[in-house]
Amino acid sequence: GNRRTFTISAWGKDMKDSADHVIFSAGQFPSESFQFAIEASGGYYVQARTSGTDNTWLYEGSRKLRDPNGYYHIVLAVDTTQATDTNRVKLYINGEQSSSWSSPNYPSQNYDYPVNEASEVQYIGANNNGSKFNGIMSHVNFSDGYALAPTVFGETDSTTGEWKIKTSPSFTLGTNGFTILKDGNTITDQSSNSNNFTLAGGTLTKTEDSPSNVFATL
Repeated sequence: GNRRTFTISAWGKDMKDSADHVIFSAGQFPSESFQFAIEASGGYYVQARTSGTDNTWLYEGSRKLRDPNGYYHIVLAVDTTQATDTNRVKLYINGEQSSSWSSPNYPSQNYDYPVNEASEVQYIGANNNGSKFNGIMSHVNFSDGYALAPTVFGETDSTTGEWKIKTSPSFTLGTNGFTILKDGNTITDQSSNSNNFTLAGGTLTKTEDSPSNVFATL
């Protein structure tokens, strides 16, 4: 697949314990690895390492997750072929681009991540170092070879003004693209690519609560 250009889109909820919540990772931490995660304190970070050295470190710590009952739409669009470094990694939360990175270290132009690398394991909701996503994940979409806008996967409700999900988004999958956790707790790829995943550990529990039908919880 394309190691320079890709998009990760996921909806998440109930991320309120003391652990970091890994949305997507690839490779073997702390050597060559890539991970995209929500920090316990409420910030977001993107990290890539080669031979134990941080090649990319982007941290956004000002945003807080104050709604325990609401889903957050998180999109990471990567294109290291861009000439301008700030255009190489873009993060969107509920349709809005994050622009308050703390001490950013952007990847070099044409940098190859371990994402889509054939010899590296690709993880959803975990990394090889034991960190996991402890909460609800839904509608995890991956586009291989394309840096997409959040409007591909969500839109603003014309009545309420709130960001809402597109339950069947239309986007180019590319070779390694996939759609996971669209309906229920299946990790079978629900796109036309059949890029199925294998449960590495823990338990996946189905909930009727979803980004398009949020349940009140006590």
